[in-house]
Amino acid sequence: MASNQTPLNQAKLDLPNNDLEQQATTLEIETKDFDYSKRSQWLRAAVLGANDGLVSTASLMMGVGAVKQDIKAMILSGFAGLVAGACSMAIGEFVSVYSQLDIEVAQRKRDKERRGREQEDAEENENLPNPLQAAAASALAFSVGAMVPLLAASFVREYKVRLGVVVAAVSFALVVFGWLGAVLGKAPVLRSSLRVLLGGLVAMAITFGLTKLLGSSGL
Repeated sequence: MASNQTPLNQAKLDLPNNDLEQQATTLEIETKDFDYSKRSQWLRAAVLGANDGLVSTASLMMGVGAVKQDIKAMILSGFAGLVAGACSMAIGEFVSVYSQLDIEVAQRKRDKERRGREQEDAEENENLPNPLQAAAASALAFSVGAMVPLLAASFVREYKVRLGVVVAAVSFALVVFGWLGAVLGKAPVLRSSLRVLLGGLVAMAITFGLTKLLGSSGL
């Protein structure tokens, strides 16, 4: 009888351990998913900033290239677009994140007053947004995207070849950025890449066409 009871007792003792292991595994999976989602937020923001720099700078260069075949004019316009866009992104992100910081600090202060107890400063500031970091990241991401058409056009003297190289380089970068955005957002890769590619090409085509039309009308 004793030999028959031992396996049953062991089975009863094993059940809580299995439950604990399953709970630990579930918590580990949830933690990994949470960490990934938080990490993907700023990664996607960086990809979007780079895509913005790529499309806006390339469109500006194509617009100037529609009326001026000089490589210097095209490069200078692209460089001006890079600097202006990076500054605009940095300032806009700084103001936006600083406003968010003020709101969160005020909310935490109200929460402390309502609870009637103080918390450690380091613990409070740990998860607060950083305006300077956000501004620097936005400016850097925009500049990375804007460098693609600038570098593509810098070494090609022939006008038509230069335009073709810029379009090809920008198209490749658009596909890459679309793929990265889809992977980080767990979205369909092909559909996202095509959407980003078509959007960028349409922006460049509209800028080129309208500038060409205005230039040919003598304005």
